[in-house]
Amino acid sequence: MAPPPAAAAAEAEGEEVTNRQVILKLYVTGYPTVDDMEVVTGTVRLALPPGSTTAILVKNLYLSCDPYMRTRMTRHADDPNFVPDYVPGKVVLSAHPDFKPGDFLWGVTGWEEYSLIPNPVLCNKINHREFPLSYYTGVLGVPGLTAYAGLFEVAKAKKGEYVFVSAAAGAVGQIVGQLAMLTGCYVVGSAGSDEKVNLLKTKFGFDDAFNYKEEADLNAALKRCFPEGIDVYFDNVGGATLDAVLRRMRPRGRVAVCGQVSQYNLERPYGVDLFQLVGKHIRMEGFLVSEYGGEYYRRFEEEMARHLREGKVVCVEDIVEGIDAAPAALVGLFAGRNVGKQVVAIARE
Repeated sequence: MAPPPAAAAAEAEGEEVTNRQVILKLYVTGYPTVDDMEVVTGTVRLALPPGSTTAILVKNLYLSCDPYMRTRMTRHADDPNFVPDYVPGKVVLSAHPDFKPGDFLWGVTGWEEYSLIPNPVLCNKINHREFPLSYYTGVLGVPGLTAYAGLFEVAKAKKGEYVFVSAAAGAVGQIVGQLAMLTGCYVVGSAGSDEKVNLLKTKFGFDDAFNYKEEADLNAALKRCFPEGIDVYFDNVGGATLDAVLRRMRPRGRVAVCGQVSQYNLERPYGVDLFQLVGKHIRMEGFLVSEYGGEYYRRFEEEMARHLREGKVVCVEDIVEGIDAAPAALVGLFAGRNVGKQVVAIARE
């Protein structure tokens, strides 16, 4: 379908258009607030650098809010723009042979309406348009790939094992639990509200779940849910939860360290008793999802798309509208206000 004449004119090559951006005003200590960020209005010319053979100009459609972004709000750098993230968008102009105007992609951009990408090496074409584009901020994007690689490549979960997932209702946790269930594992998740616990049991099919805020004793909660111990822990939170889980791990258990959301806003991290690793021969490994790109991502994408079509994996999104809502949406992650994958819709395709 052709765009309306006004929209087509607005994206005429060479025209200067507004480009609203979220910038970081202050490096953050402690919990971030909306006042640490600002939405500013700049301009961008719908043109590519002269002579470029790789640059593309992208109109961003959805922004992803993820807890790891908090760690990059304290980095020391000269660039004042908000941390880049993996964003679905539409190619407006292209000098790159692999992308043409009208293509949909997801990749690293800024928190802004338009992004000029000099060389889109961290961009991927979107191959499955039968799903909402927002899925490429979640189940078909980095969170889904993180869940898949962390569970199978790092933790090496196998059928019949006992698996625990923290922050299990979040973008990564909800996928980890469902993939573990499909593998034939016994799966328990923790979350921060009764609503989220109910979601884990009814929507995502976890064997059990509990509200960690309502548990006076995490050790007792884990013993209740795992009387025989835990084989695999997918760690999204760190801190006291990690400490309690290590005490409940079975011999030769594995811990995939994905995130430490309980620690990001603390000046002094929680001290975890790592001696538990010694006597039980526990393997604890951190990982970066960037190690699992290229062909590995394509294999993951096809497998996950099949699961989605067959209804074997479902996802829950929490979508807010407009770039002005982005700072509050990000801050809300650390208060547990989101239910499911937090997404900011800044334009519709």
